[in-house]
Amino acid sequence: MAQITAKDVAALRAKTGLGMMDCKKALVEADGDVEAAVKILREKGLATAAKKESRIAAEGVVDIMVDGKNAAMIEVNAETDFVAKNATFQEFVKGLLRTLLANKPADLEAFGACKFDGSDITVSDALVEKIAMIGEKISIRRFVLTEGVMSTYIHGAGNTGVIVVFDTDDATAAKDEFAECAKNVALQIAAGSPPSYVAKENVPQSAIDEEVAIQVAAAKNDPKLASKPDAVLAKIVEGKLGKLFFEKVCLLEQPYVKDDAMSVGKYVASCAKAMGAEIAVKSFHIFEKGEGIEKRADDFAAEIEKMVKG
Repeated sequence: MAQITAKDVAALRAKTGLGMMDCKKALVEADGDVEAAVKILREKGLATAAKKESRIAAEGVVDIMVDGKNAAMIEVNAETDFVAKNATFQEFVKGLLRTLLANKPADLEAFGACKFDGSDITVSDALVEKIAMIGEKISIRRFVLTEGVMSTYIHGAGNTGVIVVFDTDDATAAKDEFAECAKNVALQIAAGSPPSYVAKENVPQSAIDEEVAIQVAAAKNDPKLASKPDAVLAKIVEGKLGKLFFEKVCLLEQPYVKDDAMSVGKYVASCAKAMGAEIAVKSFHIFEKGEGIEKRADDFAAEIEKMVKG
């Protein structure tokens, strides 16, 4: 049997980032063969990841990285906020962003097959290693890649991330006034009710028809309108869609948060006029950490009772 030294264990720990005891056991099992020990640890990591798969990971972080005119935004989830603040977890997220910008994968499956930043293992394998190291379920939930003139914003230490892409020329994009305008639009998306579309013309007719149907049904419960034919109600509703619907779902129709006397569209137009330039919002993306994930409801009373009873 090979002699396993503290130096061997420390070297394997530096290579994998896993605990000293796990590294020592793997080296003993591999009879001192470092590569075999790494394989054993990865296999055990897979087992750990499989055991944690059913757990709920609704915490984590949304992060953004910009490289020139390219940007990547990602949401990576963990089970607890404590892990989300861990330096190892945060550096892993940065590595994922660097991998995205370097490879520009089409989807999560392709991303998982990319070589993780600065290593010879895939993103999927790197994720398994981090789960084994940190001891919580970690999941790469979603990402988006953008290109062009943009503004980015992270709110609440990674609770919300926003990327806004603009259509303007490079000379305008280089101005401080544009940077301020673009930043305010990004803040608008993060601070207000998140819009679904840039402008009215981007809203599918099916979504408008559905909203009209909902509002017509609601109008029938109003005694003053209940007796009117559906066609008349539809006309009344359509006349009110600006306030009822478009202001909620269209970014450019929303009241500007810093001056609700004007819409976001009018604010952008005023910035463009002041700079003598053309500026248009091309697209936007917003990720809210844990959005749509059902969080575990901890019953603390039951936990305390269980501890008391041993």
